[in-house]
Amino acid sequence: MHFFIPTPTNSKLELGVLTVHYYALCILLGIICAYLLTKKRYLARGGAASEVSDLLLYLVPIGIIGGRLYHVISSPDAYFGKNGNALAVFKIWEGGMGIWGAVALATLAAYLYFQRHTSSVGFAIFADSVAPALLIGQAIGRFGNWFNAELFGKPSTLPWALEIPLEKRPDGFAHFSTFHPTFLYEALWSLLCALILIYLPTVIRLKPGRLFIAYIALYSFGRFWIESIRIDSAHKILGLRLNMWVAATAFLSATVVLAISLREKSES
Repeated sequence: MHFFIPTPTNSKLELGVLTVHYYALCILLGIICAYLLTKKRYLARGGAASEVSDLLLYLVPIGIIGGRLYHVISSPDAYFGKNGNALAVFKIWEGGMGIWGAVALATLAAYLYFQRHTSSVGFAIFADSVAPALLIGQAIGRFGNWFNAELFGKPSTLPWALEIPLEKRPDGFAHFSTFHPTFLYEALWSLLCALILIYLPTVIRLKPGRLFIAYIALYSFGRFWIESIRIDSAHKILGLRLNMWVAATAFLSATVVLAISLREKSES
């Protein structure tokens, strides 16, 4: 008997004139959980609760904008190509958020905030506080891809393979019914990395800000191999998906920073 993960038959909830998309609900739930954990960790490090609340008002919309911009820039054909729909750029509920853009733009905004405001502990402590919380938020948000039946991997007959409706299968894969659930792989990897980051300071003493760098290294490492099994349309450079190059670059850069930091500590 072939077991598999079914794709939800509905991706939205109709409440009269109001339409609630499950993708958006997953993103919202991820944001709420990330906020609550960040606040708890930041307070434990001497930070002020008001700073987290104030930053949330800036970072959430900025992160969404950054994530959408990265997706549109890295997948322009879907919006500006021959059969593209430019207006779909604004249909965020249909999916299409690039975590690299979200994290990069939100990190820059947070840094500028701490540069311009007197804070209780500073940007580096905030970055370390948010690192595992981001991963938990990402894990929850990935289930939005499940509801949208998107971003799955190569065909698979594993017991946890994801069943994809015929109309959602890419060209050339119509005769396959089950695929690698890359949304689930990334969600589980993100949760594992969050646990590592929460307990890492009990094993290794890191300089402020280095836990956030460890987040980049860990997430990028997993994202590289997850990207390698995805089959959705993507731009490629030398045979590798663009996101694989981004993940590899982020991983190597973060790893070098961590290695230098640990070496300086051992020499001091």
